[in-house]
Amino acid sequence: MTSEGLWEDRDVRFDINPNQMKMRPGEKLIDKMDAVEDTKGNNGERGIMHKTNLRLIWHSLNMPRVNLFNLFIFVIDIKILIVFQKLRGTTEALYVLTKCNNTRFEFIFTNLIPGSPRLFTTVISVHRAYETSKLYRDLKLRGALIQNKQLRLLPQEQVYDKVSGVWNLSSDQGNLGTYFITNVRLVWHANINESFNVSIPYLQMKTIKIRDSKFGLALVVESSAQSGGYVLGFRIDPVEKLQQVHKEIQSLHKVYSTCPVFGVEFEEDERPQGLDELTIERVQDDVEIETDGQTDAFAAYFADGNKDRDRDPVYSEELGLAVEKLKDGFTLSGLWEVLN
Repeated sequence: MTSEGLWEDRDVRFDINPNQMKMRPGEKLIDKMDAVEDTKGNNGERGIMHKTNLRLIWHSLNMPRVNLFNLFIFVIDIKILIVFQKLRGTTEALYVLTKCNNTRFEFIFTNLIPGSPRLFTTVISVHRAYETSKLYRDLKLRGALIQNKQLRLLPQEQVYDKVSGVWNLSSDQGNLGTYFITNVRLVWHANINESFNVSIPYLQMKTIKIRDSKFGLALVVESSAQSGGYVLGFRIDPVEKLQQVHKEIQSLHKVYSTCPVFGVEFEEDERPQGLDELTIERVQDDVEIETDGQTDAFAAYFADGNKDRDRDPVYSEELGLAVEKLKDGFTLSGLWEVLN
């Protein structure tokens, strides 16, 4: 497995096929709710929400092809809104703001079972667990990885081997350091400067090969494009030791690929019993959810709040004043429907 195959927590998608909603290896279903409304995009439609250790999936109960999946990696804001719906009046809703590929998306989910805080408590708690376990999934340069010459272990991590005499070939003279080979990642640090280090999760390894370099044979680890596309070279002497380390890393990478460890742990008894246990502020927002009319799926969730620059002004006959030029395919009336 290479990281290019992992898209479940790296994208925002709409109307995905049923196969893409299946759990991938290492993905665990944490909670399932069968009475959740996607209030902004599919108002009035009863749906099912799946909460896993990687993503949120919502789909219509009557039409499973009408669906979306959100993700934890790009979530930039989660809060509880007080919204007004014509059918149910004033109610609490979960607001999730994400940013993917420089585009912002807004989601509002409402629990159709009155008085239950389960929608809020589980999503917020799992997102916290995701945010505090990034070293399992993301490449890290110059992090607080080493303490007193020892690797600071992650909760589910085990060290399988420690290899001394490993030269990092990123500079002309090289830097002598040490490998820590674990069940989830490869860590190298310089012996004379522990802060000069790199942590490479198996999840982000694209290739692991032995290649010839100007320093002789070297172990070359290429990371995925998602993690920056780094090409990191290491020299280990003698050659027999280099080959042994290469074989060990490849073997552990293969084992990890079969059953990945994403680091997001959430037990049933960890779920808060009520909203008062969550240190999150409720926001009274002037949001009124309309139940009439249909809008484009992308436009329904789109939040145009991150443009590099304003578009040129044009005269609007509808408003009788100058406005920013709309994107192709958008109308003032359509945008008004989305905002309301």
